[in-house]
Amino acid sequence: MKLARVGLSLTVLSFLLLAGVYVRALAVTPLERTQGAAQKIFYLHVPAAVWTEVAVVLIGIAGIFFLFLKDPRLDRFAEAAAEVGTAFGAVVLTTGPIWGKPVWGTWWAWEPRLTLFLLLFLLLLSYLILRGAVTDPGLRPRYSAVLGICGLVLVPFVHLSVYMFRGLHPQPVVLKPSAPSLPPEMLVTLLLSFGVFTLLFVGLVTQRIALAQLREARGRSLRA
Repeated sequence: MKLARVGLSLTVLSFLLLAGVYVRALAVTPLERTQGAAQKIFYLHVPAAVWTEVAVVLIGIAGIFFLFLKDPRLDRFAEAAAEVGTAFGAVVLTTGPIWGKPVWGTWWAWEPRLTLFLLLFLLLLSYLILRGAVTDPGLRPRYSAVLGICGLVLVPFVHLSVYMFRGLHPQPVVLKPSAPSLPPEMLVTLLLSFGVFTLLFVGLVTQRIALAQLREARGRSLRA
């Protein structure tokens, strides 16, 4: 299918560009003064975290519109975004402890931002489990939409938790009311990585939608 080929091309291109971004991060971007080499994980961890949250927002918005429009394309998109968002969330929860151990002295701390992000990740997993457990094709998208909307409500608390509660996790250095506080070289590398993750998200979601369309087409042909 043309859509699948487009998605695959975007995904392959994204991984190649991500390798280039990390060459820049390791060889060109300066070390952070207090965290040293461990801070280089920042350029993978932060874009993955942002796109996990964006995925949940998109799932929730798609769910709201689905409840009104009953358009199966919205449900198909939400499912694809949930799968990709879960993968990105796994990246965040893997790279976070690797970064946190040398900086905080511990792999994990039950502090507000980490705990709320873990809750968001578990909600994504629950979304996928729900879709697999509900076999009724009429009820599955409705139940999924409601759970997706719950995730949408949680996202602002994840982002604002560092302002609302005191914890180990630092406040944002880019997505904040004032100007970004990163040095220009670090900011450029982060923005490049974020752009690559955007392309990767689009590529993976596109492939997943194409796969869902193919599966539905096969199901119709078997019923015919």
